[in-house]
Amino acid sequence: MPDDEHRTPDEEKQPYLPPEEETHADKAAEEAATPPTIPADVDEDTLTLPQTFKILLRSTQSFWMVNIVNVADGVAYFGVLTLMTLFITNNVGFSESTAGLAVSMFTGLVTLTMLIGGFVSDRVGVRHAFTISLGMLLVGRIMFVETASLTDGIATMLWTSIIVMALAEGIIQPALYAGVKEFTDPRTHTIGYSVLYSIMNLGILIGEFSSPFIREVSGIEGVYWTFIGVTGVALLINFFGFTKKVENRDRVVHVEKKKPTEPGATKTFWEKVRTLPFLDARFLFFIFILLPVRTLFAHQWLTLPQYIERCFPEAVFARYEWFQAANPFIIIVFVPLFAALTRKVSVLKMMIIGTTVSALTTFILVPGPNFYTLIFYVVVFSFGEALWSSRFLEYVAHMAPAGRVGAYMGLAGIPWFFAKATTGLYSGTMIEIFIPKGVPQDQLNSETMWLFYAFIACITPVGLILTRGWLRKGIKN
Repeated sequence: MPDDEHRTPDEEKQPYLPPEEETHADKAAEEAATPPTIPADVDEDTLTLPQTFKILLRSTQSFWMVNIVNVADGVAYFGVLTLMTLFITNNVGFSESTAGLAVSMFTGLVTLTMLIGGFVSDRVGVRHAFTISLGMLLVGRIMFVETASLTDGIATMLWTSIIVMALAEGIIQPALYAGVKEFTDPRTHTIGYSVLYSIMNLGILIGEFSSPFIREVSGIEGVYWTFIGVTGVALLINFFGFTKKVENRDRVVHVEKKKPTEPGATKTFWEKVRTLPFLDARFLFFIFILLPVRTLFAHQWLTLPQYIERCFPEAVFARYEWFQAANPFIIIVFVPLFAALTRKVSVLKMMIIGTTVSALTTFILVPGPNFYTLIFYVVVFSFGEALWSSRFLEYVAHMAPAGRVGAYMGLAGIPWFFAKATTGLYSGTMIEIFIPKGVPQDQLNSETMWLFYAFIACITPVGLILTRGWLRKGIKN
């Protein structure tokens, strides 16, 4: 299908010189910069799976610059987060309650500031958003690790560094999603979002695998300085490799900016307010109906560790990290594969299928603790995430007008904040009621607890099924 049929009225093709006005030097430069690919006029529905991957692998330099920043941020962000509580208690010397508050504040601010960060990304563009956020992350992470060496002003430095890092993450996340939309065409955007999600998980694996080896040699501070180095390298690569010339050359989606003298160029305050994603009913319903199933992801660190510790033999809990590592491994392998195999299936249908799998998977734990059903649960739950996680990003990007992807992606993260916050309010009480510490395993009642969580999660697929006709109208192709 021609590209123009996938564009909104606010999008236009990148202007180019007529053939007779091109010089031989221009043609040679363009051929050197652009590797041979499948012809652009090939309909996306007629592409084979190998052809689709071939096009993606030969994508623009800008697309891969986005993913270099993505993998570097995945390594550093999750690497710092994993050890943050231990660092604040053991190295900085604060109490466990303060450390817990600091980590909760950090993760919550990351999600909340994505709303502001989305507008920043849309305003300055993907390239500048990366430069700003990576620079802030470099400064924030240095401040954070240096907190351990201070004798005065420790609390001020700690909280300041947390705020700086959270604000930076709030900018970089929406910019990553906006970058995929700008630098992939209609034939590859589905797999493009899945690759973004998989590469983030690749960063998690790299960071989690390397961290223990570094920590054995130089402690937590050594791990943090290593991730600071990763951040610095990413900043340099982005600055020198992702130039304005590269960005303009590779951009697929363009935003038509009206001149001040053109009709409709100047909008009143209320006209601008009406264009905000806050007032998009379909968009708001869609992101908030996902909140029930998203609570299951919060339970992966709020409930699952205590469940394995108290309901299984000690030998099983000793290898708890292995269960957690299975998820990113499956995501890395199967998210792009599922996206490629289902690229002709509507986004909304895949969201319904994926969230249904995620919700129903929880019923696997209802019969009671069993080692094999635990493994089966982790694997199937990860497959459910692989089915719908990247398609969610694709759906939001499709609903967003050109030049507004960052704002929409920022708002789309707000329910994740509520999922983490609300789940934490009752998960501890549920653990104390159904699987309290110090009670013999045969007297625990994890079955009722997981049944309750499964019914909560089922609200999402049921809601999507009931409103699928209305939501489908929000997708812009």
